[in-house]
Amino acid sequence: MDDVDAVTQAVLTASRLLVAVSARSLAEVEERVTLPQFRMLVVLSTRGATKLVTLAESLGVAPSTAMRMVDRLITAGLADRQTNPDNRRETLLRLTGEGRRAVENVTARRRREIALIVSRLAPRQRSALIDALTDFNEAGGEQPAPLPDEGPAHHPLGWGEAAD
Repeated sequence: MDDVDAVTQAVLTASRLLVAVSARSLAEVEERVTLPQFRMLVVLSTRGATKLVTLAESLGVAPSTAMRMVDRLITAGLADRQTNPDNRRETLLRLTGEGRRAVENVTARRRREIALIVSRLAPRQRSALIDALTDFNEAGGEQPAPLPDEGPAHHPLGWGEAAD
């Protein structure tokens, strides 16, 4: 196995772990929100009120798919629609207070579980992991996740947590 294959295998394994952490962190809202819908909530929390087309582009989905997701989030009380004050023909999507709290709670749970996993590594391994993941994220065009006191609203790309 060459280096690229070995790294790819390790990243795929880590990705499975991070998706599992993400899924477990949704326990409080899982009856109302799927992982893709949660990603939409995080994007809304970082960007604020957003047009549907922009939201769909951010998530890499068709506008019709984004609309179905938004409708479910509105039904769950986590998002709502408002008329764009700058262009009354446009509708903007945004989080409700309950949606914002859900993002904050799920992100905090995810952060705690990842911190527990990382705490099991030796300091040297943690340092190597920081370097490797920083390089990996830069190669993939992902911005750093916010620090705990910054919260998801400060993350410029909206997702912030790996595999979220």
